[in-house]
Amino acid sequence: MENILVRNITLPAAVKSTIEQKIQAEQEAQKMQFVLQKEKQEADRKRIEAQGIADYQHIISESLTDRQLQYEQIKAYKEMALSQNTKIIVMGKGSSPVILDAKQ
Repeated sequence: MENILVRNITLPAAVKSTIEQKIQAEQEAQKMQFVLQKEKQEADRKRIEAQGIADYQHIISESLTDRQLQYEQIKAYKEMALSQNTKIIVMGKGSSPVILDAKQ
């Protein structure tokens, strides 16, 4: 009895259908686990990115001075003035100067 080979077993349609449904359900469960794992990794990535941005903003806010802002503003004005496509006039000494574009 131990050495008997069983071949060509035909299962009833109901049993075959049940087995296929079980296999399909297991595959769907595995797919959902994969999707959940992927979403958790994406959430971790976004959390790390947000922490990096927050750290950057904290460092900048501690080291940024009015003189540094003024220097950056001057550099931006210089870049605009050197551009071939821009003709501007900057007026005012306050924190928000008036910029007139000659093209308009």
